[in-house]
Amino acid sequence: MNSDHQKALGERLRSIRQQQGLTLHDVEERSEGTWKAVVVGSYERGDRAISIAKLNKLAGFYGVPLHTLLPRPATARATSEGTPERLVLDLTRLDHNGDDRLETINRFASSIQAQRGDYNGRMLTLRERDLDALSAVLAVDSQELVTELRLAQVLND
Repeated sequence: MNSDHQKALGERLRSIRQQQGLTLHDVEERSEGTWKAVVVGSYERGDRAISIAKLNKLAGFYGVPLHTLLPRPATARATSEGTPERLVLDLTRLDHNGDDRLETINRFASSIQAQRGDYNGRMLTLRERDLDALSAVLAVDSQELVTELRLAQVLND
């Protein structure tokens, strides 16, 4: 495995663990020592390669499909209009905000989670078609919506 791929995989592993609110110590404790904090940390830093079999077991521990642990292509590629193809919403920042517009976005995000069978509840990737639909609901163009989400500090950039 090349170093860039190993580092990207490590970043993804760290992201999934953090989305679930776990520290490396929590992983070791909850797995009853099956996953040592130092080993998982070395996978996350990209210092140590992980086999597919172990990656599959780690996915089972986190309760996620194996493919979610694999690095994804960059999500910030711009479309022809200059808006990102996908954005990551931090759902914890949307929750109980009190702002009517953000409450609408929160309800929209909840419906996407239900459709996708989302498993973590903290982050949600908005795909381009999600962004288009939400823009239509809020009666703004995609670029304005992205700006609004950034200003509201609900994106995980």
